[in-house]
Amino acid sequence: MSQEGNSAGAKPTLAGYVIGLIFIIFIVGGVFIALRSAGESGGSAHISSASGSSNDLTPDTRTGTGYKGPEITDLKTAAAAAECVVREDLPEEGHRHLSSDDPVPDYKTVPPTSGDHIQPPLQQADGAWADPAAPVDVVHSLEHGRVAIQYDPDLPEKDQLALKGFYDTVYSAALLFPNPDMPYAAAATSWRNLIGCPDWLGQKTLDAIRAFGVAHWGHGREPMSGFPALGGPSFGS
Repeated sequence: MSQEGNSAGAKPTLAGYVIGLIFIIFIVGGVFIALRSAGESGGSAHISSASGSSNDLTPDTRTGTGYKGPEITDLKTAAAAAECVVREDLPEEGHRHLSSDDPVPDYKTVPPTSGDHIQPPLQQADGAWADPAAPVDVVHSLEHGRVAIQYDPDLPEKDQLALKGFYDTVYSAALLFPNPDMPYAAAATSWRNLIGCPDWLGQKTLDAIRAFGVAHWGHGREPMSGFPALGGPSFGS
């Protein structure tokens, strides 16, 4: 019998099995590490896919600077110290569900706090986002008790990281994203409520946004449980 015939009929050796097993282990290990890294990266943005859709926005996975906790907890006092405007119990502008083809409503506040909004599951998911979120998507999230923290994308990086670090302490059922279409350095909205801070005053601004969140988080027109939230710290903690 020829050498070629012997090779064709030869059975795999033990060494061959071992090499194959090692190869499989390396492949599985690499996939596991890649998936774990992706999960850890996404986790730093606290994205809750159960609460809505990404709408093709990029998660903000930056590491924020630590928030040491509030120096002022009363909303009125904190807002005055930060020179922020607080508007509460605003008129409801509607609550109908819209399709992606419907015209965007002419919201009466900037940023919007109520009104007709996108139908599920296109409401903006809880999380920190690196891109501006569409108001029509965010308003539906507000209806279910969320607080949406927003900042001027021209805010210096160190101030954005301070805001991200603060968000990391209250991320459950809350959103963070840049908003280039508002007259504030930083703002936060809930259903029918708004705090807008024209200037960034560091700790004072963070304390004012925190106090607003404590006062209005979870008080939407619809139950928060309609859009499941991540476990973890929140304004309600």
